[in-house]
Amino acid sequence: MPYAVITGATQGMGKAIAEKLLENGFSVAICARSQDNLDALSAEWKGRFPKSTVVTVKADLTKKEEVQAFAGTALAAFPTIDVLVNNAGTYTPGTIADEPEGALEKMLALNLYCAYHLTRKIVPVMKAKQTGHIFNICSIASLAGNATSGAYGISKYALMGFSDNLREELKQFLVKVTAIFPGSTLTASWDGSGVDPARILAATDIANTLWGAYALSPQANVEHIVMRPVKGDL
Repeated sequence: MPYAVITGATQGMGKAIAEKLLENGFSVAICARSQDNLDALSAEWKGRFPKSTVVTVKADLTKKEEVQAFAGTALAAFPTIDVLVNNAGTYTPGTIADEPEGALEKMLALNLYCAYHLTRKIVPVMKAKQTGHIFNICSIASLAGNATSGAYGISKYALMGFSDNLREELKQFLVKVTAIFPGSTLTASWDGSGVDPARILAATDIANTLWGAYALSPQANVEHIVMRPVKGDL
């Protein structure tokens, strides 16, 4: 049985990705700040995917020690890690000159440092086995400047740099690294916006694309995947 570690998996893209992997026989380790959300999702998944193990950990991923504790729990529960999905993130619009004090630190903590610290704990297992696939969920904000992205754009640019450096480091160990750059995608952040769900990407689009990249031959690595609604971003 293959094993995956996924952050931000209780809703949106992360949940869709976790369910795609579970449908394909994976066991998964996930975390969230709400124990109630974790318990409800674990019960649902154990009913739908009885052959899979679902490991849940209550954790605040803006805190290094809790990221590392989550990794430790996953490594203790699973004999190996085949897939790591660095998906957790937060978005607050703003401009560099005017956004609240601490905005950059907040964005970097979850959008970059979480992925960095979790990956450092998981990578040694993949290197030793000389197999594995790391997915970093970036954003189209990683690719070009935006007048209203502020600290978010900076943090997502940084995540792309992290992903590209990781790719160069790990290729000699046959560990794959893929950065996915979604455009406007229907998640909880769009609640109350009135946007037509048919106008933007579905979370399952990201999950299906990730699976396609994972399911390629062992010698193929997709480095960057850019996804946008057919009519373009909002």
